[in-house]
Amino acid sequence: MDKIWLKSYPPGVPAEIDPTRYSSVADLLDEAFREHRTKPAFVCMGKEISYGELDVLSRKLAAWFQAKGLARGARIAIMMPNVLQYPVAIAAILRAGYVVVNVNPLYTPRELEHQLKDSGAEAIILLENFAVTLQAIVRNTSIKHVIVAAMGDLMGVKGALVNFVVRKMKKMVPAWSLPGHVKFNTAIAEGGRYSFKPVQQGPDDVAFLQYTGGTTGVAKGATLLHRNLIANVLQSEIWLNPVRTNRADIDQFVTVVALPLYHVFALTVCGLLTIRTGGLGVLIPNPRDIPGMIKALEGYPITTIPAVNTLYNALLNSPDFHKLDFSKLIAANGGGMAVQEAVAKRWYEQTRTPIIEGYGLSETSPCVTCNPVTVTEYSGTIGLPLPSTEISIRDDEGNEVPLGQPGEICIRGPQVMAGYWKRPDETAKVMTADGFFKSGDVGLMNERGFVKIVDRKKDMILVSGFNVYPNEIEDVVAKLPGVFEVAAVGVPDQHSGEAVKLFVVKKDQSLTDADIFAYCKEQLTGYKRPKIVEFRTELPKSNVGKILRRELRDGRV
Repeated sequence: MDKIWLKSYPPGVPAEIDPTRYSSVADLLDEAFREHRTKPAFVCMGKEISYGELDVLSRKLAAWFQAKGLARGARIAIMMPNVLQYPVAIAAILRAGYVVVNVNPLYTPRELEHQLKDSGAEAIILLENFAVTLQAIVRNTSIKHVIVAAMGDLMGVKGALVNFVVRKMKKMVPAWSLPGHVKFNTAIAEGGRYSFKPVQQGPDDVAFLQYTGGTTGVAKGATLLHRNLIANVLQSEIWLNPVRTNRADIDQFVTVVALPLYHVFALTVCGLLTIRTGGLGVLIPNPRDIPGMIKALEGYPITTIPAVNTLYNALLNSPDFHKLDFSKLIAANGGGMAVQEAVAKRWYEQTRTPIIEGYGLSETSPCVTCNPVTVTEYSGTIGLPLPSTEISIRDDEGNEVPLGQPGEICIRGPQVMAGYWKRPDETAKVMTADGFFKSGDVGLMNERGFVKIVDRKKDMILVSGFNVYPNEIEDVVAKLPGVFEVAAVGVPDQHSGEAVKLFVVKKDQSLTDADIFAYCKEQLTGYKRPKIVEFRTELPKSNVGKILRRELRDGRV
C-alpha cells in the first residue's frame, strides 16, 4: 500500500517529521525549561509549579542520584499516581542519564517484585500510600535507594494539612517500614548541596522501560529509546497543529492529565507533549473520583483532554459536567480502548468538539494512528497513520491483504521500540524481517487510508466458525438507553463452540435481559446475538479504565 493515507491528511500536516531535532528527551526538557521559565507547568490540588521550578527541583534530584554513585543507564522506578513529584522525578532521571521504569502504584507485591527484578531497578521513588507493597518484597530485589514521597511534599504550607488529611482522616497510608529510606523533600534538599553534572545522551540511549502484558500473560518491558519518545511527541504535536495554529485567543494550552502518567499514552500526550509546547497540565491523582476531578478542573479553560471511553462516559453522566469550561476545547483524544458511538455522539452534543479516536501501544511510544483533528463526526475508525508511520495489514503468513480485508495491523516508524528488555526471543516473535512490529490486533484499511480495528486476536469469539468481535457487540448494546457499561466475551457452548455472553451495568434499574435480547435481535445477525446476559454493579477495569474482558471470561471476578 503506497501510503494511500497521505491524500487524506488535513492541510498543514506533513508526510514526515524530523526525529533528529533533539538528541535526547533531556534536550527537549532543557529547551522547554529555558523558553517557558515563568509559566505554570503543572498544577495538582490547587498548587502550581512553574517550568523554572520544575527545572530547579529536577536538577537537585538528579544531582542526588548522581551523588549516590548510580552508573549511567541505571534503572530507577517511579511508583506514584499523578502528583507534582511525578514530572520532577521523570525530568530528574532522564537528565541524569538514567532510565525510567514506570510502575502502576496499584500493583500487588508479586507484580511489583517481577517488574523490579526484571528491570534490575536500583532505586525507586514512590508515594508513601504504597510503601507497604514495596516493604513486602524489597529484600528480593536490587533496590539500594528508596525515596518516599508524601502527597503534600511540594505544596508548601498547605502540604502539612494535605498530609494530615491523607494519613489521619482518610487513613490512606497503611503502616510501613523501609529502613534506610529517604524522604522526597530531604533528597531534594541534599541534592541542592551537590552540583548536577549534565550527561551527553544520544538518540539510541534507553529512556523508558514501559511494561506491558502484550499478547502473552507475563509483563515484558518495552525498551523505548530517546528517539522513540521524541518522534512520538513531534508526531502528536504536528497532528494537532491544524486546530492549534491561529488560536491567538489561547495564551497557554491546558491539558487534563487524568490518565495515569505511568501509562504510556499519558506519559507522551499529557506529560512530554505538554512540556514540549509550554502547556499547563492539570494533574488528577484519582480519576475514579469524578466529583473530585470536576472540582479540580473548575475554572480552567480546558483545551485538550486525552481520555478513554469509560472516563468520557463517566464525565457525561456526572450531574456536575456543566461546571467545566470547554469553550476553548480544541481536541478530545480517545485511546486505550474503543470509543463507543453513543459516547462520542453525546460528547459532541455537549462540547461541540469531537472525540478524536487514535490507536497505539506501549511498544510504539504509543501513538500509531489518529483521526484528523478537523473531523466533526464519529467514524468508528482509529484514523490514519501518523507522519513517518507505515501500516501494513497482513495475514498469518505475513502477506499483505487486499484493501478492506481484515488482517494483523503491522507498524513501522521511528516510534517503534528497540525490542523487549532482555527478551530477544519475544522480540523476534513480534518483529518482521522488514522491520514491522506485529501488533496482535486485527484491523482493515479502506481506500482512503483509514484503519478500523476489528478486535484483539485473542478476544475474538468463534461462533459456529464465524468470527465475532466483542467491540461490535458492545458498541451496539451501549446504544440501548438503559445500559451504562457493557462487556462481551465468549463462553463455551456445546452447539456452536462458543456463544456470546454480555456483562451489563444498568443505568436504568428496570432494564431486563429480555429487553437486551429483543434489542439485539433487531440489531445483530443470529450468530452475533448474545445468549446470556449477566447484570453487574460494576465491571473490572485496568489502571486506565479499560474493561478487562479476560477477567470476566476466566470467571476471576
